[in-house]
Amino acid sequence: MFLTCMEIVTKELVSWMRGHESSVFSISVHASGKYAITTSSDTAQLWDLDTFQRKRKLNIRQSVGIQKVFFLPLSNTILSCFKDNSIFAWECDTLFCKYQLPAPPESSSILYKVFAVTRDGRILAAGGKSNHLHLWCLEATQLFRIIQMPTKVRAIRHLEFLPDSFDAGSNQVLGVLSQDGIMRFVNIQTCKLLFEIGSLDEGISSSVISPHGRYIASIMENGSLNIYSVQALTQEINKPPPPLVKVIEDFPKNKLSSADLKMKVTSGRVQQPAKSRESKIQTRILKQDLTGNFESKENELSDGLNKKRLQILLKGYGEYPTKYRMFIWRSLLQLPENHTAFSSLIDKGTHVAFLNLQKKYPIKSRKLLRVLQRTLSALAHWSVIFSDTPYLPLLAFPFVKLFQNNQLVCFEVVATLIINWCQHWFEYFPNPPINILSMIENVLAFHDKQLLQHFVDHDVTSQLYAWPLLETVFSEVLTREEWLKLFDNVFSNHPSFLLMTVVAYNVCSRAPLLNCNLKDDFEYFFHHRNNLDISVVIREVYRLMETTPTDIHPDSMLDAFVALTKGQYPVFNQYPKFIVDYQTQERERIRNDELDYLRERQTVEDMQAEVDQQRVEDETWYQKQELLRKAEETRRAMLLQEEEKMIQQRQRLAAVKRELKIKEIHLQDAARRRFLKLQQDQREMELRRLDDEIERKVHMRDQEIATTAKDLEMRQLELELQKNLTRNQEAVAKEMREDADVCRRKVDLEEHMFHKLVETDQSQIQQTQKVIKENIAKAEQACLNNDWKIQTLYKQKCDDLQRSKCYREVAKLLQENRKKETEVLNAMLEEEAKKWKEAEEKEFHLRSEKKAAALSDASRKCFLNQEISAAVEHTANPYNKEAPRFQNEQVASSCLPRTSQLNDISEMDPSAHISLNRRTIEWDTTGQDLIKKVRNLRQRLTAQARNRCQTPGLLAT
Repeated sequence: MFLTCMEIVTKELVSWMRGHESSVFSISVHASGKYAITTSSDTAQLWDLDTFQRKRKLNIRQSVGIQKVFFLPLSNTILSCFKDNSIFAWECDTLFCKYQLPAPPESSSILYKVFAVTRDGRILAAGGKSNHLHLWCLEATQLFRIIQMPTKVRAIRHLEFLPDSFDAGSNQVLGVLSQDGIMRFVNIQTCKLLFEIGSLDEGISSSVISPHGRYIASIMENGSLNIYSVQALTQEINKPPPPLVKVIEDFPKNKLSSADLKMKVTSGRVQQPAKSRESKIQTRILKQDLTGNFESKENELSDGLNKKRLQILLKGYGEYPTKYRMFIWRSLLQLPENHTAFSSLIDKGTHVAFLNLQKKYPIKSRKLLRVLQRTLSALAHWSVIFSDTPYLPLLAFPFVKLFQNNQLVCFEVVATLIINWCQHWFEYFPNPPINILSMIENVLAFHDKQLLQHFVDHDVTSQLYAWPLLETVFSEVLTREEWLKLFDNVFSNHPSFLLMTVVAYNVCSRAPLLNCNLKDDFEYFFHHRNNLDISVVIREVYRLMETTPTDIHPDSMLDAFVALTKGQYPVFNQYPKFIVDYQTQERERIRNDELDYLRERQTVEDMQAEVDQQRVEDETWYQKQELLRKAEETRRAMLLQEEEKMIQQRQRLAAVKRELKIKEIHLQDAARRRFLKLQQDQREMELRRLDDEIERKVHMRDQEIATTAKDLEMRQLELELQKNLTRNQEAVAKEMREDADVCRRKVDLEEHMFHKLVETDQSQIQQTQKVIKENIAKAEQACLNNDWKIQTLYKQKCDDLQRSKCYREVAKLLQENRKKETEVLNAMLEEEAKKWKEAEEKEFHLRSEKKAAALSDASRKCFLNQEISAAVEHTANPYNKEAPRFQNEQVASSCLPRTSQLNDISEMDPSAHISLNRRTIEWDTTGQDLIKKVRNLRQRLTAQARNRCQTPGLLAT
């Protein structure tokens, strides 16, 4: 968001100011017009209107918004009002917090939305969504009155005081715009409703009062604009105060009533006296008051100030307070503030004499230049002589710079200065005022003849030592503070004070002036600042005012102060009219001649411009043609170059294509070679695999041969061992029996331990269950006891219900426990049955295995005996073929088991039966096969014996 500053006359943009992020809803300008405050919902910013730069910024927390920030009238105080009803006062220059208003009483606490301040800045009115108005005394920083509006008022939308010419800024009438669209005007002292504007049918949306309180402009809700005359609305507000002097008429000769005897006048006002015999004293007092009133009438100012008191204050402090200076000046000069008359002068526009003011007086600030030009133009329109006054810009510039933000006040101050302090200045126009300079020279000759003689000796006239000071009103030789201090005294005294100031300045500077001998030094001295104390100069002025003789004193030749008239400005014609008229005519003639010359020169210049333009156009056309021709040639050359480049690119492209074709052929040849090589490698790998297979088979054949050789060797060793087998057979049988006994004892021990473990586990489980049941019963009993105690303490009224509930819960728990115990006992019985059944099966299997082992041992023993005998016989008679057969048949028949035994063996161990059948079938094999089969059978029997020995251990496990 940014703000724009516009010139209202030329409607031009002067400046724009950035800094706000949200919309601006309030703008307040300082009384001097130098500063302005813009307010948005999140921040308030202080701007310098001379440079249009931001001076300070008020930042707040997001939770606390800003309602309004504005300047108090006629002071340097800034008032900031926040949404939490906190109100702070700040010093404008230092931004130091002066005070904070206390919180309003809780009985009438409202959220402030709208504010208004009286013209003197002493009373603050605040309102919001309520029918209560709070009036704050800003000097005492306290709430001194609460006004309750009519019940129809529920919220206040706007507040504004009605200005009055007779209340000296302490406005008494407050306009209150409420939610119903009616603006009510009440007296804040008497709390009476004076009048109201608007109605329910035609409500007011917004309203503003003119500065003098004569008119009220209101925008209605239907969009129309109404202008109200305050004088027509009421006669009470504009009625002047009662006169201080009352005329006392003689009583009629008839007998007076008792009521008529009670009237008396005290201090010039009509009141009720106690007795009628004091009428003579009353008359004397009345005359005394009249004399005092006539004496103070001249010193009484329009804004309630007293000139004598101001002069006493000025002599005591040397200057007026900075923040009240402008207000005091306006009161001393009694400015009428004729807005209409000033607007008519401004509407005439810039005077022709000041159109080129910036060339003669180059001012850096455009705003200051514009205000100076407008003020001088208004003065020129007011009186013709000011358009030809060469020193008028120098005279008006310091006041323009001081009042640049209030052009009306600036104009009226300069006009008042010209009428009163510039008397007789224009009688010798266009020459300097010789009569005024003669007054100054006479006063200087009386008070300092040596200095005047020094001026005469060096040909320095009053036009050099007095006129530069007067035409610039000391602005060239004084600083801003010194100049303001001087003019505090100038405006507070007779117009002759300014002339005496010139004399005092020369007298106080006599030492450096007496040292000057060159005319240029004198000119430099009176056009530049010097090391001089302005307070000394002012004291010297007062001394000169008192000690100067009457015959040469300027106040005898100058009129007293006369203020500007109200409504219209007075006619200013204190100048030689014929000279001004002649100069005006001559200037008008010269201006007309100059205008004719300018018109002719403009015509010639226009023709010359046309010729030059035609020549330029022709030259431009020729240049364009030449450029087009050159461009065409350039384009043709570029086309030829592009064609050549295209041909070269095509040739390069063909070469690249050939290279790519050759590379493709090479790649295809390489791929074909790689494929042939791959096939060759595969065939070589296949051949290597075949070679490896052949080598493997040869190796296997060699291994089989070696194995066969080893088997033969082993067979030979077995034959040798067979001889020793008969001797060791009995020892082996004995050892096997011992092993079997050890195995049986081990099995019995393990079964005993297993049964003991089972019994121990069962007893331990029963004991654990018993302990658990006891613990559960104890825990449940403890829970029941605790529940009973708690229920007894806190729920005595529900004892029976809770006891029954506890019984049901106990019964339910018992049922669940019985079910669980039943399940546990059933599970234990099932497990016990399974264990007994498993023990019986294992016992039966053990008996079967024992029987099978006994049979196997018998058959093996028999078989071994037969084999041993057959081997012995074969060794003794290897050539006898039939005898062994017979013997073998006998041994076989003798060793064959009975049918019942075979049946038992087949029932217990089918594998044993099969092995016996095989033995009966394979008796007639050769000797080599027989040995091999015997060895295999021996290995099988040994493995079966080992398995039988390991079976009890497995059962125990």
